[in-house]
Amino acid sequence: MTGNTRFAVSIHILAYLAFRHGAAVPSAEIASSVATNPVVIRRLLSALAKGHFVTAQKGATGGFALATPPKKISLRDIYRAVNPTPRHGFKRISPNTKCPVGAKIQSILEVAFVKAHASMEAELARVSLATIHAQLRAVCPEKKP
Repeated sequence: MTGNTRFAVSIHILAYLAFRHGAAVPSAEIASSVATNPVVIRRLLSALAKGHFVTAQKGATGGFALATPPKKISLRDIYRAVNPTPRHGFKRISPNTKCPVGAKIQSILEVAFVKAHASMEAELARVSLATIHAQLRAVCPEKKP
């Protein structure tokens, strides 16, 4: 799963848990909402638990629930939990360092990418999970899945 997909799916997971109002939700139920395998959901839930966004309840009636109120979780918090070190695509390329462009392109792009990343994080910090939850409540019928 790519970094951007991990981020979007993590928001989906937390929004689903907020929608379920503190109920212990099994990973299979969350996976059904996301339309993916429960293993994928459990991996992301692990990262979200490390960030103290979710708690796990074991047992037959167990599942996952929000550990932090939605208004205290920003999209930047979620982004950082599932993408701790952005790579800007440099991991996969190795330009020809004997070429004048190849020798300098990464350092030049890094400056631009770092600035863009900082702007993105600043915008994500302005949006809380509570905002996403409110938008969902406005368009989703109140029912248990």
